[in-house]
Amino acid sequence: MVVLKTTYLEKVYGEGEVKVEALKDTNLEIYKGEITVIIGPSGSGKSTLLHLLAGFDKPSAGRVYINGEDIKEMSEKKLAQFRRKNIGFIFQFFNLVPTLTIEENIKLPLFFDKEKIDEKYIEDLMKVLHIEDRRRHLPSEISGGQQQRTAIARALANKPAIIFADEPTGNLDKKNSKEVLELLRNSVKQFNQTLVMITHDPEVATYADRVITIEDGTITSDLRRN
Repeated sequence: MVVLKTTYLEKVYGEGEVKVEALKDTNLEIYKGEITVIIGPSGSGKSTLLHLLAGFDKPSAGRVYINGEDIKEMSEKKLAQFRRKNIGFIFQFFNLVPTLTIEENIKLPLFFDKEKIDEKYIEDLMKVLHIEDRRRHLPSEISGGQQQRTAIARALANKPAIIFADEPTGNLDKKNSKEVLELLRNSVKQFNQTLVMITHDPEVATYADRVITIEDGTITSDLRRN
């Protein structure tokens, strides 16, 4: 089942001599339950693509469909609501609220929509990610690896159709990187989520079902690992 689709997606910055084609004529289909890693060097267009897929930026041309809905046609208010219900985003720098506890940070997306919180699901997330004993701590009181696990739990908390991750191990050492990637893969599989992750680290690609390589704004390779 296709949960995300792009058609002729493009992003251009500037005009004339300063014109930069950050993303060129990109067509993609991402399937439910699939872990996709988008790999490429700095400046290749992978961050641009991720932000377009998540609705954080508007394309210059083309369309993005999530669960069959064209997000380009949505108003800012509707798009914000749609993202909260359908998308989880894991930021490279965690973006946790320093004055909230770990448990409160995880539940934050649910508070915005005043939804009934599935306490058992949140509890299961914290257990899978090994942060249940840190629930009352503030972000400043836990390690970087635990903060990233909290960011992962927050991204999963609203049971989104698709999760986007922006260099989720970029600020972690090798040991914590491996642990977070394994926990992320296991939790995504356990809760039947779909993950799209960007990285410049080839080792991260070993955790994927599918590896897409992007260079100079163009997809140069699209390989499934199984």
